[in-house]
Amino acid sequence: MTTTTDTTAEALTDGSVDLLRFATAGSVDDGKSTLIGRLLFDSKTIFEDQLDSVEKVSQDRGNDYTDLALLTDGLRAEREQGITIDVAYRYFTTPKRKFIIADTPGHIQYTRNMVTGASTADVALILVDARKGVIEQSRRHTFLATLLGVPHIVVCVNKMDLVDYSEEVFESIRKEFTEFASRLRVPDLTFIPISALVGDNVVNRSENTPWYDGSPLLSHLERLHVASDRNLVDVRFPVQYVIRPQSHEARDYRGYAGTVASGVMKPGDRVVALPSGLETTIESIDTADGPVAEAYPPMSVTVRLADEIDISRGDMIARPNNTPAALQEIDAQICWMDESAPLVKGKKYAIKHTTRWARAMVKDVSYRVDVNTLHRDEDVTEIKLNEIGRIKLRVTVPLFVDPYQQNRHTGSFILVDESTNKTVAAGMVGGLPRSA
Repeated sequence: MTTTTDTTAEALTDGSVDLLRFATAGSVDDGKSTLIGRLLFDSKTIFEDQLDSVEKVSQDRGNDYTDLALLTDGLRAEREQGITIDVAYRYFTTPKRKFIIADTPGHIQYTRNMVTGASTADVALILVDARKGVIEQSRRHTFLATLLGVPHIVVCVNKMDLVDYSEEVFESIRKEFTEFASRLRVPDLTFIPISALVGDNVVNRSENTPWYDGSPLLSHLERLHVASDRNLVDVRFPVQYVIRPQSHEARDYRGYAGTVASGVMKPGDRVVALPSGLETTIESIDTADGPVAEAYPPMSVTVRLADEIDISRGDMIARPNNTPAALQEIDAQICWMDESAPLVKGKKYAIKHTTRWARAMVKDVSYRVDVNTLHRDEDVTEIKLNEIGRIKLRVTVPLFVDPYQQNRHTGSFILVDESTNKTVAAGMVGGLPRSA
């Protein structure tokens, strides 16, 4: 079983094939890495030498089967412990769609890694061990997925082969999970009974679950509509770099480079530059391959404007009649990522939002969230490692933000400890999912 590098690379860069990003989440030993290995194996998107290596390691460990989890657990420490520690990214393509997979850790102490892996996902695959049912990590990861604005959640009830493919077990888990999810903002929730180890309902429909009339996992992911999830607000174009070529022939060229965060831009469109508020028209849009007729997420482009306006890194281009809020007081949710010290009121950090840097002070710690009960502890004075809470920040310069649920790019930020240069928090502008 082989694939060619050229075929895979071409498919992953071919704009005619839609891209879907998904993240796996679940408790330790729920089978996340095995599921991804099964997807890669059954869709015939791994190389012979990769398979040979995995088979050899499986034999050396005394397994009487090929441990497909080894395809993603690439770190030596992960292979030795049989767990996922860091986020592992994998890429594969089918004739219908190309995929980027983030395999995230299950351990509670790696919650921050899970936040990183799911922050750009269109779909979260929540794995639940059929023998154990819905546990704390199932709830934690579902809560984090909704907090991060992942629009589609697929609950994979795994290891169905170990409960004799019991419909009663599956329905019991579906009922309990649905009850918990009803207290969160979950736009789309799907349940699929699978066995990642054996392959039931992963790529091919299983004869062991005749009572299940839904699609196998891969078919579901291939058909899932995600384009409309990505443009909930109009044009947002954070300026990353101002391009002024030094050559004599191009001395009049002035372009503004960056990645389109949302909306569609075309030559001739009327736009406004922030924070100046000056309006102008898009003259042209350039890429590495030449001019294009339009730009949309996640394209990286250079925009040329009809008028010379003072624009620099950190500024933003938007529509005149639809601009983000310019805020210096920010109410946000955070996941705290620093093991050396908690977040407390009065602390100062560097803040990076889109392409703009500023300094921020913690004005207030509003509450911490219990991810199991969704209870808000309003007596809290600090947020510790891997905890989720709501805070208020005061920023030195205005940030051009949208609510995170409307735009992940302009609604998110990171906090950085200036003394160590460590990223200490991931933040989301807007309200938390409601509690019961």
